[in-house]
This record gives sequence, structure tokens and C-alpha cells, in this order.
Amino acid sequence: MNKLYYGDNLDILRKYISDNSIDLIYLDPPFNSKADYNIIFKEENGTRPISQIKAFSDFWHWDENAQKTYQELMNNPRIPEKLKKLLSSFENFLGHNDVFAYLVMISIRLVELHRVLKDTGSLYLHCDHTISHYIKLVLDAIFSPKNFRNEIIWHKKGGIKAVQKIFPRKYDSILFYTKTNKYTFYILRGAIENNALYNRWIKYSHDGKTVLYKDFPRTDKVKFAVYTKRFIAQHGREPRPNDVFYEFEGAIIDSVWDDIPDIYRGQRERLGYPTQKPLELLERIIKASSNEGDLVLDPFCGCGTTLDASEKLHRNWIGIDITHIAINVIKKRLKERYPNVQFEVIGEPKDLESAISLAQQDRFQFQLWALSLIGATPSEKMISDKGIDGIFYNVWLNKKYYGIVQVKSGHVGAKDIRDFKGTIRREKADYGIFITLQPPTRDMKEEAISEGYFNTEYEKDIPRIQIITIEDLLKGIEVKFPAPPNIYNVAQRGKKEDKNTKQIILSDLDEK
Repeated sequence: MNKLYYGDNLDILRKYISDNSIDLIYLDPPFNSKADYNIIFKEENGTRPISQIKAFSDFWHWDENAQKTYQELMNNPRIPEKLKKLLSSFENFLGHNDVFAYLVMISIRLVELHRVLKDTGSLYLHCDHTISHYIKLVLDAIFSPKNFRNEIIWHKKGGIKAVQKIFPRKYDSILFYTKTNKYTFYILRGAIENNALYNRWIKYSHDGKTVLYKDFPRTDKVKFAVYTKRFIAQHGREPRPNDVFYEFEGAIIDSVWDDIPDIYRGQRERLGYPTQKPLELLERIIKASSNEGDLVLDPFCGCGTTLDASEKLHRNWIGIDITHIAINVIKKRLKERYPNVQFEVIGEPKDLESAISLAQQDRFQFQLWALSLIGATPSEKMISDKGIDGIFYNVWLNKKYYGIVQVKSGHVGAKDIRDFKGTIRREKADYGIFITLQPPTRDMKEEAISEGYFNTEYEKDIPRIQIITIEDLLKGIEVKFPAPPNIYNVAQRGKKEDKNTKQIILSDLDEK
């Protein structure tokens, strides 16, 4: 089964991924952002401003962890001596800075990726100009220079920002290595319109794809002679009038990819994830270096583009990411695009004990995971501690119902509910959901009940404040939301009361 892992990819590679098991690896490790990564959410009704929430920061800094990793690399007999010498040279040249920390931390992961890659497998590493020259040396030390296949230049067409005293940078590098000289690879071609002979001969084609022998222009004497010999060699006879004499093919795709645009604002594909890459880019890599049924791994899977492309092209896949926000984005993305997709999520809490452990390790990641249990959208106000961790928008029939969520992992009491009441009123929310790791007290329940209920056009007595525990959610107990009406009932109501109502309501529900 396809697997999605939450956690540090180094730990997961060592614990779960066996030797020589992966057919294709793609990785796009973040580097040099110089700022917190943010993930952008559009509210469901599309009317509120776009908000941002901190997803993660670059973790490539020279610190105690980087120092320990460096020592592990230098002292481990399994590490290639060439890599040890290279890293020692980098230390002398760069010093203990963020670049050296990145090279150390990525090196130990690339050693593990080399281990899990099949002998017939390929690795594509996506990077930019700031680090590509260093990374190529690291890959040479691990995979051997003889297994370097290409530096693919992805030229990202689009608007160019004005810059001073340099040429604008509009490309990324994708370093393509294999484990041995026996590897899977398929030549890819572009659209047939890119063929140099297309404009010369398309007028002689009856179907836009081929030219028959009787129609081929005899004025192209050299080409006519070459194709005649080729036909005789393939078929053992002279061509007949209605034989296909020439078939248009697109130009072979080379190592400069300038036909795949980057993802820009407003595009339907855009999820807002900072390092998101176009689906077409990953499809090309997967088509070139794998077969249907092969296993594809992305150890920095972010918003899941590699997994999306693998699912679309009928490959098996493994994704790893260190943030719950990425795991949640991926789960939602795959389930929306492929309703029958099957995969297992490993590393998320499955019981109360593991939920408590996550809360103790990382409160922020615990909050993101808790929000995912009820499908809430994380709020940017989670960072500023304004009492709102997640939000809901329920919209139908031009009615809007706004809900807010608060997640607590520590001790809770009636005062927390009173404060939550104030937040609900301040935000003019219709309802609030209070998720707690600890069981609520009787006073908390009484405070919540005292806030009363509200009604929608189709439902009555929805609590303004609902308290639910993590244990309840893990058991499958659901929160009561203002839900859209039953589609069948709406359709019947539309027939009886207003012939336009049915169309409006059903299209709105279908769009959501």
C-alpha cells in the first residue's frame, strides 16, 4: 500500500525503508529561504482575505545536531571515504555556517537514499543556483561521477523582476543520477508541432499525424530516398500508395525544459505551498524514469505533487514530511483528486498515549494534527495566540456560517471556556469548537451550555460551543456542524417552490 510518513526523513528511511526497494527518488530539499515558510489558505467562501500561517523554518543551521551528524558521518565506516574527504574540505573552505550545515544534513540523507535505491533506479535532486554546485560534488562522492546523467535546467518562463547588475535568474537545476549504468529510461517527445519537419509536410497529411506514400512530396529527394530504404528494411517490400510513409513525432525533449511554466497566483493548481512544483514537471520525471507499478519516493514531499503525479500515472509511492500541515494538505489533495485512492498514514497519533507524546514534543504540530481530525483550516492567528487555532466556513444558499476552533493540550478549566466565549463574540462567529487533550470539567460543560444554541434554515439547536476531547475524536465521535441540506430534499423543494432553486443549490454543492 502507498504510505505517507510524518517525521524526520532520516529516521524514517532508517526505520522503515529497506535496501534496494525504490525505483525512483525525487527530492526538493528546502534551502536558503532566509525566512519562515508560509502556507496560504483561501477561506472556503472566497470572500475573506488570504491568510498565512507558519509551516516550518529552514532547519539547516549549524548547531549541536549538525555537529553530531558531521561526527557520525566522519566516524561511520559505511560512509564512502570520498564523501568524508569532501566534507572535510567543505569544513575548511566554508566554516561552520548554514551552507555547511545543509551539506552535512543532506549528505547523511543522500547516503540513505542511495541505500534504498534499486540498482536500476534513478534519483532526481531539485535545487537552485545557491547550492547546486556543492550538491553535485556530494552526489559524485556518493553515486560516483560515472553515474551522473544530466543537469536538467528548468527554465521558468513568466514575468521577470528588475534586478541590478546581474542577469535575472529564471531557472532551477535538477541533478539526475542513477545507481548503476543499467537503469530505466524512456526518451520523451514534445508535441508534434515542435517537429522541424511539421510545417513542411503537414499539408500533405490526411489525418494531421501521418503522410501516405502517394502523398509524400517527391521534391524532398533526400528524405524520400531515406524513408523508402527504411520502409523496405522494416517491411521487406516496396511501399504501396496507401502505406503510411512518414509519421510525425515531436522533438526529443532535451535537458533544458522551457515548456513547463512555474505555478503563479490565480492558477487552479496552486495550493499556496511555498515549494510547490508544477504537476507536469513531476509527470515528466516519472514518465522518463519509471514504469507503471514502480515505487516512487519523495522524502521532502511538501504538498504532495510527486505523490499526485505518481497516483495519476499508476505508480506506487512513499511520501515523507516533517510537518503535520503538509500531511494534512496531502491527504486532502489526494482524496479530492482520486476518490478511490488508498494509502496508510504512519507517524500520526493513533491513540491517546501517542497524542500526549506529540503534544509534549511539539505543541504546534499537535494543534495542526488536532485540527485535521475535524477538517478545520488552520488560522494565521494560531501564531499570534489570539485564541483561534482553526476556522470553518459553511456556505450554501448564500448563507454563511463562520466557526472557530481552539485546541488545548494542557490543563483546562472554566476560565478557558469563558475566554473562548469572548473570542467567539469578538470574531462574530456563529459557533465555536473547543478541542482538549484533558477531559472537560463539569464547570466547563456548564459554561459551554450557557452560551446557548443557534439555528439554520434547515437545522435547529446547534450548540454555540461544543467541547470535544482528543480521545472522543480518536473513537470516531463527531462534532455537530451546520451542514448543507440533503441534496434530494433540496431538489424536491426546488421543483415545488422555484424552478431555479434546484440548479443554484446543486451547482453550489457540486463546486464545493
